[in-house]
Amino acid sequence: MTARLTLSQARRIALAAQGLAKERPARPATARQVGRTFARLQLLQIDSVNVLVRAHYLPFFSRLGPYDIGIVDRLAHRAPRRMVEYWAHEASYVRPGHFADLRVWQRRKWVGAAGLDPQLRQDLTERILQTLGSSRPLTARAVAARIGHAEEIARVDWGWNWNAAKRVLEDLFEQGVISAAGRTAQFERLYAPTAKVLPAGLDPLRRPDRDEAMLRLVEAAASAHGIGSARCLADYFRVPVKAAAQASAVLAGRGVLEEVEVQGWPGPLYLHPAAARLRRAMGRALLSPFDSLVFERRRLQQLFDFHYRIEIYTPADKRRFGYYVLPFLLGERICARVDLKADRAAGLLLVRGAYAEPQAPAETAVELAHELGLLAGWLGLGGVAVEDRGALAPALAGALGERLRLPAAPEELALPAASLT
Repeated sequence: MTARLTLSQARRIALAAQGLAKERPARPATARQVGRTFARLQLLQIDSVNVLVRAHYLPFFSRLGPYDIGIVDRLAHRAPRRMVEYWAHEASYVRPGHFADLRVWQRRKWVGAAGLDPQLRQDLTERILQTLGSSRPLTARAVAARIGHAEEIARVDWGWNWNAAKRVLEDLFEQGVISAAGRTAQFERLYAPTAKVLPAGLDPLRRPDRDEAMLRLVEAAASAHGIGSARCLADYFRVPVKAAAQASAVLAGRGVLEEVEVQGWPGPLYLHPAAARLRRAMGRALLSPFDSLVFERRRLQQLFDFHYRIEIYTPADKRRFGYYVLPFLLGERICARVDLKADRAAGLLLVRGAYAEPQAPAETAVELAHELGLLAGWLGLGGVAVEDRGALAPALAGALGERLRLPAAPEELALPAASLT
């Protein structure tokens, strides 16, 4: 008989799986806690936008509170690496054990070298691999300089202004032949042969059976989600929905996943047997626009009744809520959203807009004020300033003991796509 759950139960399962259902540690998180949180999440999306803080740092703060971001850098950049970079939901840090499975399913040909002259592509590939094989990790610019590749590139307003060497590098990255050994302060990849990046014992050339790889990826996604549809599970690692649906059914047939029904959430839905079923969710968190809880927008709408979109690529005069808007989770509901910016020159966390959701609890402004103060302190900012934009702004300013500011003039921030890699 198929188990039936209420929507509230499903929410709490999802939050517990993501490490967002309980109160956070009172003390700064340790390296062990950060490592365990990453193992729970399975991946972290990477993005170059730094209007607040780099995207891969914020999920740990959301779940653990203040911590040393150097821990994340060490997990990603020091051997033996606990995190390696590859394509997943988007450009992501993933568990090293997922690398080979993702490699046989990821197809991001649009970032590669498919349109290059075949002879040029072959020549650049040979020279790049020879250079990286005998050097320290290098940026794309350094690689081009080492091999003597010079090329005039037409500039565009936004997007990837890549020369042929960079396109070949990205093609080799997509194939899994080379990887990112780290990032520069400007967030540029430092390329190296994959054998130099993966921990010892993992074969950089291994290509597992595709069906078995899909089963492992779907089970990992189910563990991270707790509960979800096949579409949810596919989107976690951004693999084909049809293949993920077939794998979900296979795993359910083997008893690895349990098919369940949730009131108001169209199925079929799959529950991971290790998912915790809490009676109450007590978390409080600001969520990055790239947080794994909010990856799949349809899931977010169905599970939390929260419509969300990232408006970074929307012209300023057409944005509804702002440029870098973070959902605010309180208990088991997403009850508000705030447009945030770290004004490092002024030493302030700017709340450029604050908006409550329908049926937001009376304590939303006070709880959000506490969270913003904690975030400002973690970012090394001296205070929080609230602009008079959004119906929640007056109450939030009052809870912070601040005066409302006049809204700043709309600004067009640089689109981040060019530096995602």
